[in-house]
Amino acid sequence: MLYDNHGRPLEYVRVAVTDRCNLRCFYCMPEEGINYVPRQALLSYEELERVVRVLASLGVRKVRLTGGEPFVRRGLLPFIERLSSIAGIDNIGLTTNGVLTAPHVPELVRLGVRSVNLSLDTLDRERFLRITRRDELPRVLETFQALLAAGIRVKINAVVMDGQNIEDLVPLAELTRELPVEVRFIEEMPFNGGSHATPALLPWNHVRIREHLAAHFGQLLPQNSAPGATATSYLVPGHAGRLGIIAAYSRTFCGTCNRIRLTAEGGLRTCLYDQGVLDVRALLRGGASDAELRAALANAFRYRAANGFEAEQHRPVHQISFESMSTIGG
Repeated sequence: MLYDNHGRPLEYVRVAVTDRCNLRCFYCMPEEGINYVPRQALLSYEELERVVRVLASLGVRKVRLTGGEPFVRRGLLPFIERLSSIAGIDNIGLTTNGVLTAPHVPELVRLGVRSVNLSLDTLDRERFLRITRRDELPRVLETFQALLAAGIRVKINAVVMDGQNIEDLVPLAELTRELPVEVRFIEEMPFNGGSHATPALLPWNHVRIREHLAAHFGQLLPQNSAPGATATSYLVPGHAGRLGIIAAYSRTFCGTCNRIRLTAEGGLRTCLYDQGVLDVRALLRGGASDAELRAALANAFRYRAANGFEAEQHRPVHQISFESMSTIGG
C-alpha cells in the first residue's frame, strides 16, 4: 500500500474526465460559464487509463470519475470498461449531475459501477432552476429513480447555501425515511469560478447543519464511517437510509484523507485546496516511461500537505475563489 509523508494510505483517485458541464450552478461558476481548456489540452482516455494503471501498481484501489459532468464527454462507457480490466482496481464509482445519466444506467450495472454520487441541491423545480440556471430537475429525478431501481448505491450530494436552499435540507433528508440512500450535506466551498465572494466564516457550517437536522428529526445516531471517509454519517431511528455531513470548508477530516485528484488536463492534486503538485500531462507527452511516471507520482506523495489549511497557505493569494470545482474535478 502507498502512504504519504504523514502515514496516510493513498488508495483512492478521483479522475476528472472533462471540465465541461451542462449546468451552471452559481456556487461553481458564473452564469456565462468558465473558460474551458482547449480539447487538445485534456488528457485522452488512453492517457487517463495509463495513469490509473500506474497508480494501481502503487496501491490505488478505488477510482471515481468526475467532471465537470462526465457524461458530456463522448466515449465514457467504453473508458469505464477499460478501467474495470485494470489489475488492482476493484471499485469504480461515478459522480454526476444526473441530467444525461438515466439512459446509461443499465450499462453502468453491466460494467460493475458500484456507486453513484448524484448532485442534487433541492427537490423544488423553481429553486433548482435558480441554483443551476437550467430547468433540468425532472431528468435528474428520472436518473435517481433509475439508479435505485437498478440497485446501484446512491449518495445524494447537496451543497448547503445560505439564502438559497436551507428550506430543502429537511425534504432532502426525508428521502432517507423510505429509501436506502445516503443524503450528504456539504459545506459550501470557495471554488466558484469567481461567481461570488465566499465569506471567511460560513453561516452554515457542519455544526449548524447537524443542529438544524436534529431539531427536526430528533436524535441523530453517529455511525462508523469507512476509512478515509469525508462524511460524518448519522442514522435517524426508523429510517432506511443515512444522513451525512461533509465539512468541506471546515476540513475536519484531513487527518484520514486517502484520496488524490487528477484534473482533466492532467494536474495532480494531493489535496483539494492545493494548486496542483505535479504536471502529469507534461510527463506523459514528454515521453516518460511508466517507471519514470511511477517515480514522479511517488515523490509527489512524499510532500503532501498535512491538511487543507496548510495546502491553501501555499497557494497564490486570492486565487482560490477564481477556480471552479468543474476545473478541479468534483
